[in-house]
Amino acid sequence: MAVVPPEERAAASSVTNVPRSLAAGLAPLIAGALLEKTSFGWPLIIGGALKAAYDLALLVQFRKVAPREEGVR
Repeated sequence: MAVVPPEERAAASSVTNVPRSLAAGLAPLIAGALLEKTSFGWPLIIGGALKAAYDLALLVQFRKVAPREEGVR
């Protein structure tokens, strides 16, 4: 949020939180289907891989953007 101007933070928050909430509703259905087929922990492996890919994508995309506020890291 530190890279977004204060007057745009509410909009930026809603743009990122709505898709996240929709995806969170689908995750149990997919995890249930995977666990029904096998007892291996595929939902955990897939979830971890997706989270790592998301974090790396954010790092690459915003590595050269400095925060607007002092003291924010």
